[in-house]
Amino acid sequence: MAESRAIRVLLVDDHQVVRRGLRTFLEVQDDIEVVGEAADGVEGVERAEELRPDVVLMDVKMPGMDGIEALRRLRELDNPARVLVVTSFTEQRTVIPALRAGAAGYVYKDVDPDALAGAIRSVHAGHVLLQPEVADALLAQDEGGGGGQGRGNGLTEREREVLALIADGRSNREIARALVLSEKTVKTHVSNILMKLDLADRTQAALWAVRHGIGA
Repeated sequence: MAESRAIRVLLVDDHQVVRRGLRTFLEVQDDIEVVGEAADGVEGVERAEELRPDVVLMDVKMPGMDGIEALRRLRELDNPARVLVVTSFTEQRTVIPALRAGAAGYVYKDVDPDALAGAIRSVHAGHVLLQPEVADALLAQDEGGGGGQGRGNGLTEREREVLALIADGRSNREIARALVLSEKTVKTHVSNILMKLDLADRTQAALWAVRHGIGA
């Protein structure tokens, strides 16, 4: 049986010592391969387009183009890489924009190394990953805003089932198989969910589901 391909990771951080530490740890993981590094957002986007990694580990605060702008740029370019933000900044004003810009996960630089490897595997598998403190910040924002949960009341029971499977990282084909539907019907449900919740893509839908206790 052929071995599965290693998860290809790009490191984007303006501190060389951080990149070196991440590379040293990740290179001993059997299923993770560091394919490149970048020192700022501009270089990170260029390298992501050149190398097409599976996962990008992205710092937020960097000179020139920061991580949030780099995330937006990668989305505009339709780059398929899943971006895991790894940062020392814990403020809500940093967390929320990163997630809205398309981050698939958000962890802090003091995360346990084994937990970081697990986070890379998780976002690569299609899951949304947030440390407990980040999830708490998101929930606090929703409670403060008041309107988030109300939007979910407009979802049908079937749409909520589809949303739960999106939060679990399932593809349209997998959702169709699980719910005994056609892929075309699933696509319609996904479109309706995004429209009703005023969300841009599946990652945002998964984040919304996690925040509101649906699915993963």
